[in-house]
Amino acid sequence: MMRVPVRSSNIKSIGYDEETKVLEVEFHDGSVYQYYSVPASVHQGLMAAASHGNYFHNHIRDEYRCRQVE
Repeated sequence: MMRVPVRSSNIKSIGYDEETKVLEVEFHDGSVYQYYSVPASVHQGLMAAASHGNYFHNHIRDEYRCRQVE
């Protein structure tokens, strides 16, 4: 999945597949997680947030099923 680099102290890059509703998050420690059944509006909110890390922790981390892929 293609990811876009973001400016965040915790998150390195973010990718999203609208067709499958999979959000992919790469962290600065090199780990990559995929989050499933994420609405496009949540991805848009994450990308538009003043703090990607805060938005991720408040709206995504414990809300969607995920698995580590790298």
